[in-house]
Amino acid sequence: MRKSGILMHITSLPSAYGIGTFGKEAYKFIDFLKEAGQSLWQILPVTPTGYGDSPYQSCSTYAGNHYLIDLDMLVEEGLLEKEDLENIQWGVREDRVDFGLIYNSRLRVLRKAYTRFEGGEEFDKFCRDNGSWLSDFALFMALKDEKGGKPWYQWEEQLKRREPDAIWQARQELKEQMRFYRFIQFLFHKQWTALRTYAHKAGVRIIGDVPIYVPYDSADVWSNPELFLLDEKLDPVAVAGCPPDCFNEDGQLWGNPLYRWDVHAKDGYAWWVRRMAAAGQRYDMVRIDHFRGLESYWAVPYGDPTARGGKWLPGPGMDFVKALREKLPQVEMIAEDLGFLTQEVLDLRDASGYPGMKVLGFAFDSREPSDYLPYTYTSNTVCYTGTHDNMTTRQWFETASEDAVAYAKEYMSLSEEEGLVWGVIRTAMASVSDVCVVPMQDYLDLGAEGRMNFPGTRTSDNWTWRAKSGYLTDALAQRIFKMTKLYGRTAKEKTKTGTPVSE
Repeated sequence: MRKSGILMHITSLPSAYGIGTFGKEAYKFIDFLKEAGQSLWQILPVTPTGYGDSPYQSCSTYAGNHYLIDLDMLVEEGLLEKEDLENIQWGVREDRVDFGLIYNSRLRVLRKAYTRFEGGEEFDKFCRDNGSWLSDFALFMALKDEKGGKPWYQWEEQLKRREPDAIWQARQELKEQMRFYRFIQFLFHKQWTALRTYAHKAGVRIIGDVPIYVPYDSADVWSNPELFLLDEKLDPVAVAGCPPDCFNEDGQLWGNPLYRWDVHAKDGYAWWVRRMAAAGQRYDMVRIDHFRGLESYWAVPYGDPTARGGKWLPGPGMDFVKALREKLPQVEMIAEDLGFLTQEVLDLRDASGYPGMKVLGFAFDSREPSDYLPYTYTSNTVCYTGTHDNMTTRQWFETASEDAVAYAKEYMSLSEEEGLVWGVIRTAMASVSDVCVVPMQDYLDLGAEGRMNFPGTRTSDNWTWRAKSGYLTDALAQRIFKMTKLYGRTAKEKTKTGTPVSE
């Protein structure tokens, strides 16, 4: 069935506390999606942000980002007082997240909430149900606090290598700190579950994102060092990245440790199956980030200053995909098949059966044939006007060559009367792709100010974009609905839903 949705990360929602949350603005956005005839909401990873404030560099593949916990809901529950939220600097600009301020304020406020938390069976059950990862994660975070934020590979040798006596002793000494981090994850789970339930009642399904790699300084690597390409000192042998290309002559040096795929294969990729099963429980559809890395990946010697010295190494390929399909047949997945694609990568994607991504923003920079031109699409694809890693469509028109813009106008029959960006959205909606997803920034016709990320760079603008209050209007919902219905992507006639302040 043809369907469509909007890409809008939760941190980009408006709020009074500096960053988007699971609060009333998230519920309003679901109402807007339904009003606009959309059945999908695509978000970025909701795990804790890490290096460069990136949601793709998280200290845990399972934990939730405590920045997303709504504080007004905690006031309603009696865990916070309004006074607890006063005289705190949350940010200066309405349209940007100041992650430095959020980092300094959020945990401090949640610790106040914890002093009023009594626990109970619901909390105990959550801890039992998630014990396979929660215990190690809580200990990891408590130890990082104890060690002044030092990465695990700089801890004492006994803790670094998880010697049983040292781990047992740490668990005894840090019981209360560990319980605090369990409490945070409980709040995240409770609020997220309520929001997702509301979305389902509105006929909206959520597309989530799973990064292929995890950071070196993460609970995942600390807890499972044998699964990663580390030496006898537990230092990485090689790290992940992308080779040099026309966009970056040094390539991209991500720095994540690589997997020992031979070790993963011995137990049927059990760690990955658990990881994807958890993602399948959190989201309704799962986008596998950097899918091409499953066919072959760029390995850069640890310590190299750039990605230039890397080389291609074979990934797990179809053996890995078969394991996921056999053990998790219920999980719907999307292959993020962007980047340097060889025929082998395309063959793996096609053999997997997962829909790939088609980005209109990549289609018109050359008169050479492009796999991103709509006439090349098949139905088993997801068509995007752009992604979180690209410039907005408005920005593309403002910066692309005259020839590229002329080509786009000719191909898509664009006019100033309709609006150039809306003409691109129309082309995406009209495509044969089963799914069409449009970033919220394109619906708002934003230029460079709306860009979410600049891959391979670390700038103060990355991941910080936020929509201003009042960005959702009835007129916009009606225009989106009309186009969605015209191209057969609405499941139902639009109806309004109520928007609770909390759930």
